[in-house]
Amino acid sequence: MSISTSQGLRRPARFGTLAGAAVLAASLTLAACTSQDPPGPTETSGASTAGSSTSPSAATSSGTSASAAAGNPAPAPDAAGGIPELVENLAPSVVTIFTESGLGSGVVYSEDGLIITNEHVISGNTRVEVGFADGQRVQGTVKASDPVTDLALVQADRKGLPKPTYQSTLPRVGEGAVVLGSPLGFENTATAGIISGLHRSIPGSASNSLSLVDLIQTDAPISPGNSGGAVINMRGEIIGISEAYIPPSAGAVSLGFAIPAATAVQVAEELLADGTAEHAYLGLTPGELTPQIADQLGIGESTGVVVLSVDEDGPAGRAGIRPGDVLESMEGVELNAPEKLLAELRNRNPGDTVSFKVKRGDQSLDLKADLIDRPTQ
Repeated sequence: MSISTSQGLRRPARFGTLAGAAVLAASLTLAACTSQDPPGPTETSGASTAGSSTSPSAATSSGTSASAAAGNPAPAPDAAGGIPELVENLAPSVVTIFTESGLGSGVVYSEDGLIITNEHVISGNTRVEVGFADGQRVQGTVKASDPVTDLALVQADRKGLPKPTYQSTLPRVGEGAVVLGSPLGFENTATAGIISGLHRSIPGSASNSLSLVDLIQTDAPISPGNSGGAVINMRGEIIGISEAYIPPSAGAVSLGFAIPAATAVQVAEELLADGTAEHAYLGLTPGELTPQIADQLGIGESTGVVVLSVDEDGPAGRAGIRPGDVLESMEGVELNAPEKLLAELRNRNPGDTVSFKVKRGDQSLDLKADLIDRPTQ
């Protein structure tokens, strides 16, 4: 499936939809890089832009420049100030990342210039340019990345940055959320909404991505270029890193997704330690169990995840799991989709032993697998 971008925007090769078994996966778009020039304004009747000299990069209030230059942690916002004060205080901690083919967003992770962003923003690049809310641009070096969680670290050539607070727990459904980033090249843009859901996985995405599981859902608008930017709560804490959205062309209305801040911090610390992040590895390729596949396997009506292939030397192969098996549950948790299996594995560690209920033809099996660290590819 292909997509077209509106208003003549150029689409980098890595910006597109994720093909999958479900309409959501076929339509869902990583909030990835876009062309470096934002689209021109669309004329509307009764409106005029004459005399306006405000550029997209000047969208935040003038107070942000002083805050960014101060080199202090981002000040705690006064709740009485509402969203404007939240944006003013947090904008110096959110950056724009420019690559050879487009741009994305990022968030300050440490005062010495370390930036956290999405892996798909910097994919294929070792050097980038980092733009700040005060207008300064500096060189940046890709330090490490983790495609499993779609996170990456960039070292910017700038010190004394305001580090925001990263929330260690999940937000509550219904609480307010503000997204900061550079959608479609409009730097320092803020959009607002609420937290719409937790532990979201995108149906049909497992065949193309390991990252679209256990996400935060928000109706605060996320667009191309927001990738790697900040989702913040009404206390000014980072609660997520913008990841993906389902476009209106799929019939969606404000369906955006973010990586939880706690996940981002855990992966960032692992990447800082040795350049890699640790992930539990089962060693199989999961697939959707359709009625047609169930009939071919001779298992009748059933729910679960069909095993498409197995690494014979991996944990699944050693546990006796075979291609064509149906994994019905893992540690008592029903597996109703491949993405559910990936989400459950995300919460496990290498060295853990996990039990599976397996359907093989007319047999029901109980098998145990000893998870290992995901091999480096």
